[in-house]
Amino acid sequence: MTCTLILTRHAKSAWDTSAPSDHARPLNKRGTRSAIAIGAWLRDHDYMPHQVISSSSQRTRETYDLMELDAPAIFIERLYHANSDVMFQVLREAEHKNIMLLGHNPGIAAFAHAILNHAPAHSRFEDYPTGATLIAEFPLESWADLTWGSGRALDFAVPRELIGA
Repeated sequence: MTCTLILTRHAKSAWDTSAPSDHARPLNKRGTRSAIAIGAWLRDHDYMPHQVISSSSQRTRETYDLMELDAPAIFIERLYHANSDVMFQVLREAEHKNIMLLGHNPGIAAFAHAILNHAPAHSRFEDYPTGATLIAEFPLESWADLTWGSGRALDFAVPRELIGA
């Protein structure tokens, strides 16, 4: 039995905005295109989650909406700028076999490195740019059995390569 993780960093957000807080910052135009492209890539490769567990920020909510995934989402405050330990705990509580975690750097990059047994051979994996998405498989019956360094990278994509920056 295996469990699959889709680990996505939110798409590019706007800095020149009148949003009242960092939490409320929306996506910019490039972020909108990127989220749409990542959603299409996921569908084209049949990497579809059964559930999305996301940060509660505006930019993660918009990324989720624009990806047009056929999976329900829950938005939780503790994933907003979460570190890898928090992400690990959230994933261990997941009930579905195919989960997308949608969040922020630097936590996403640190989590991706710590959860895999080998990093994918991709030049952008180290910095995990906005919209970057990892597909990883774990030999588990349940996410409750998750251990560090146990995932196998199946695929990794960045929006810039999908939409041709």
